[in-house]
Amino acid sequence: MPARILSIRIQPPPGAPEPAGAAAADDLWRMAEVDFGGVRQQVSLACLPEAAVGDRVLVHVGLALSLVDDEPA
Repeated sequence: MPARILSIRIQPPPGAPEPAGAAAADDLWRMAEVDFGGVRQQVSLACLPEAAVGDRVLVHVGLALSLVDDEPA
C-alpha cells in the first residue's frame, strides 16, 4: 500500500559532522512523516530527492523507494 507524505524535514544522524556541501547532505538526510491509511510512520527520502509533501510513495523497511501515481495509467 502506498503512503502519502504529510511532512518533510532534514534530520542528520546524531553526532554527524557538519558536511562541506550542505545541499547534498540535505538530500541524504531528508525524512518524511507518511500516512499508510491512518498509520503514521517516519521514513527516509534519501532515494527520492524529488519527493514533496502530498506525493504518494512506495516504502520498504523505512525507505521510500519510488513515487506512485494517484491515477493508474
